[in-house]
Parts: sequence; C-alpha cells; structure tokens
Amino acid sequence: MINMSTKTYEIKDEQWERIKDMLPKERTGKPGRPCGTSNRDVLNGALWLNHTGAQWKELPACYGKKSTVHERFKKWKDSGILEAIFAELSKDCDMQDLSFDSTSCKVHQHAAGAKRGQKNQI
Repeated sequence: MINMSTKTYEIKDEQWERIKDMLPKERTGKPGRPCGTSNRDVLNGALWLNHTGAQWKELPACYGKKSTVHERFKKWKDSGILEAIFAELSKDCDMQDLSFDSTSCKVHQHAAGAKRGQKNQI
C-alpha cells in the first residue's frame, strides 16, 4: 500500500470509504488468476497520470502493471464508473475559492492562420 499522507493527488481514506463499493469487486471467488493490483492503487495510478501528464509507459511500479491499470481504467471509463465516482466526490466540493489558471502566448502570424505567400501590392 502506498503512503497516502504524502501524495495530495491520491484518494484519501475518507474518500475511499465513500467510493470503494462503486468499483467492481477485486476478488470474485471465480477460478482464474487473482488480480494483483488493488482498485485503490489503480485509481491512484490514473490520478497520478492525470496529475503529472505523463504517458502510460511512465507509470510508477507502485501503482501496478501499466497494462492492468490501463485496462481497468478503460473499463471503468466506458461503463460510467469513473463518472459516478467523480460525481460522488464532488458533492461536497467547496466552490467558493474555485479559480482557473489561464496562460496566453503570442504566436507568429503564420501560425495564427495568416495567408502565406501573398506580397503587399501597392
């Protein structure tokens, strides 16, 4: 298990208790290979990727195999589980101090859609 107290982007214990039953069971009792990565680690791995902007291949090993995390993330996204989780966690969101950061940059005129190759004719 990952030390939850040092990573601000990971699911906290109180949040995990609210959402853990929304995820599919890790142990179904059916024959086959048991999953080696917990749902909490998979979710935290997806949050790490979102937080860092890294590629799937750069996922740290502490979150499990990247193929496992990716497959479960896709299943949860496609089935609407992630949307339900974020809706649940955003219920008690304090919107009073919400702000968005915006960055502007100036680009060359040709990158902004100006026509190329035309000369000024006087």
